[in-house]
Amino acid sequence: MATRLGSRLGGSDDDFVIMQWTAEVGDHWIAPVHVHHEDDEAWYVLRGTLGFRLGDEQLEVGPGSAVLARRGTPHTYRNAEYLLVVPPRIASLIDAVHEPGADAPALFRAHASEILA
Repeated sequence: MATRLGSRLGGSDDDFVIMQWTAEVGDHWIAPVHVHHEDDEAWYVLRGTLGFRLGDEQLEVGPGSAVLARRGTPHTYRNAEYLLVVPPRIASLIDAVHEPGADAPALFRAHASEILA
């Protein structure tokens, strides 16, 4: 599995953060199914095919496509190179869960989110 963070625009004092990611994980989801209770999250596909599970729906989108997971929508995703557009709270969560020894369930709860599966 290869997941790499590229460039980032924005920070904790901004309304949103844009992060460029490359994720190549095969048929596996990048993250467990989770929900953000207070924040929306969006992806814009740059290269490859990005698979999504949004609620009960599964879809695949290619370059030039965008997907929005509105707050309260269970979701996960896999593969492709994409831009991730999130509020600072979600950017902070992403940074924290990638730290060695991170307690993902506790970090999700601390960021108004929850792991569902």
